[in-house]
Amino acid sequence: MEIFRFPFKAMGSACEIVIAETDHNNAQMKAAQAVQEVSRIEKKYSRYQDHSIVSKINAAAGKHSVECDSETWEMLNYADQLFEMSEGLFDISSGILRKAWNFNIPRIPEKSILDDLCGLINWTRIERDSNKIYLPVAGMEIDFGGFGKEYAADKAGAVLEGLSVQHGYVNLGGDIRVLGPKPDGQAWVIGIQHPRIPEQIIATIPLQHGALATSGDYEKFIEIGGKRYCHILNPRTGMPVDYWTSISVLAPVSLMAGSYTTIAMLLEEKGLRFLEEAGVSYFTTDLQCKIRFKK
Repeated sequence: MEIFRFPFKAMGSACEIVIAETDHNNAQMKAAQAVQEVSRIEKKYSRYQDHSIVSKINAAAGKHSVECDSETWEMLNYADQLFEMSEGLFDISSGILRKAWNFNIPRIPEKSILDDLCGLINWTRIERDSNKIYLPVAGMEIDFGGFGKEYAADKAGAVLEGLSVQHGYVNLGGDIRVLGPKPDGQAWVIGIQHPRIPEQIIATIPLQHGALATSGDYEKFIEIGGKRYCHILNPRTGMPVDYWTSISVLAPVSLMAGSYTTIAMLLEEKGLRFLEEAGVSYFTTDLQCKIRFKK
């Protein structure tokens, strides 16, 4: 068996399918089906796709409800769980804050702008009934960006498992779903980026099964007066979180790993307790460069 790597771009990220197979053509055929599944999810749920279900729901805000299929309904139910688990901080209606923040320009939005946008953020006001969703105020939006990539990693992994892939993994921009160890039984060794030193690895995690996801303040950020402002935003204030520099979580599936990293980032000083109570393995660094981990 050989190890074959198939890089591709999706969801604004560099991605890769890694498969151990007997020949390249067989591996390529299987990888192509996994990539196709990622593409399906991106087209269906990306807010950047005019014909996605998310765009249709947002366009109907303040006008009428939109009927959802079972897959979309399950994602909305999951979003509801995340809202409850995060004390209301993981709110899929908070993506609208991107209208205020541009992480290519070192500028903090005016408080009045953030206040106006925060007024449109409120998952509890969104009406869901009989497979229909209604955003009651014009200008409200939902966005699955907080866990869409992780969902796609799991779905692509499921496609590969259905094709009898037993050795390999899916990597969607650092959200990783492992299907099984290397053919010789050795673990895949995944590096975690140092949150302050580009191109340097701060830790390595051996993985044979399960998933690994990382959130950090180094992915998208601006610096003003020596202070870093990252893309993970508190939906109540509209301002970036400011406690952890990086959180990695190991979990059975990518969706869980990614969601828990984001929740812990949003909870700031309460994040470590959340991870402990969740019973997951984690690796964290804070602004004082203190490392905490649990196997």
